[in-house]
Amino acid sequence: MAKLQPVRGTRDLIGEDSRSHIHVIDAARAAAGRYGYTPIETPVFEFTDVFQRTLGETSDIVTKEMYTFEDKGGDSLTLRPEGTAGIARAVLSGGLQNEMPLKWCYAGPMFRHERPQKGRLRQFHQIGAELIGVADPVGDVEVIALAAATLDALSVLPATTLELNTLGDGESRDAYRQALVAYLEGFRDRLSEDSQQRLDRNPLRILDSKNAGDKTIVADAPSFSDYLTPDAQAFFDAVRGGLDDLGIAYQLNPRLVRGLDYYCHTAFEFTTDQLGAQGTVLAGGRYDGLIEMMGGQPTPGVGWAAGIERLSMLTGPAPTGPRAVSVIGIGAAGEKVAVKVAQDLRQSGFTVELNYRGGLKRGLKRADKIGAAAAVFLGEDELARDGATVRNLDDGSQTDVTLAELKDHLAAYR
Repeated sequence: MAKLQPVRGTRDLIGEDSRSHIHVIDAARAAAGRYGYTPIETPVFEFTDVFQRTLGETSDIVTKEMYTFEDKGGDSLTLRPEGTAGIARAVLSGGLQNEMPLKWCYAGPMFRHERPQKGRLRQFHQIGAELIGVADPVGDVEVIALAAATLDALSVLPATTLELNTLGDGESRDAYRQALVAYLEGFRDRLSEDSQQRLDRNPLRILDSKNAGDKTIVADAPSFSDYLTPDAQAFFDAVRGGLDDLGIAYQLNPRLVRGLDYYCHTAFEFTTDQLGAQGTVLAGGRYDGLIEMMGGQPTPGVGWAAGIERLSMLTGPAPTGPRAVSVIGIGAAGEKVAVKVAQDLRQSGFTVELNYRGGLKRGLKRADKIGAAAAVFLGEDELARDGATVRNLDDGSQTDVTLAELKDHLAAYR
């Protein structure tokens, strides 16, 4: 029988990996809470139409990467490849369009069938935030400020650069698309195969191509800023001014785009040069047309998502909690009392490792392995005087205390 392994592109979160994962989520939720964002959890699978409508039937995610299957009832379901579409669906199915603004944060697994590589998995995890119902530039500024605060809470903000662009309004976008297509048509035969296909269905995505030849062609493409309407320019100026007022530094990147038509105005990414090719740490933008595309009333929205795996690679080892106290029962009577002592200490706020059986030598070996700060011995001599022996595992000193004094004596280890 073949040895069982995790599915390619997935991994177990154990030990330090799990602690780092939880650390990222906790920091993100704490930052979001300070901005008034509350948690939301949507199902990990949705009706396939939720993603086909929002991501576009011709997008790479829909055509190449989605995990889609038919359930026993004959419905086509898809494991979520990203978080925003499910949240927009929740607004509609929950009848929440009259409860604006909605301020949500989320964390959870996403699924895409793509080539696994460093920082990119088939089951990956994201944190994210969505502000729905605010049409003004102040919403964009707040969402970006929350993103920066989250990265700052993880001590990785200095390792990132905020890149900023505008996609304008619908009129700006239409005018620019025409100009871009007219320019790129002259290079159609020199574009990569993917970009040749995008030229017909999604030309703005060519601006974000990673192909070296495409990059050379795009370098001289028309600039979006030349096609902004006065209203779109004013919106972007307000966003930039708001970031300046908050002291949030950014760099303009005219090639930063979002290819789908429901995106508009602000697009932004926090990037780093410390993760090789996977430079984007957090990405977001305004999506005023999304909920309308899904069948609802026109509803503004802006948000971002960040990959937990990539953030964990930047943060390094997660902060550790209090060092444990190891409670070691010696002999049958000591082991029985140790269970009660351990429970009492845990209920008083101590982190406690119970040595289930095996005596003093085994208990000390386990205590050393987990890096315990102190060990509590409960043997025949200790039980006879209704007490315990406490050993400081850093300097080896020992103290005899009564069980009544134990918590006070261990207070330094809480």
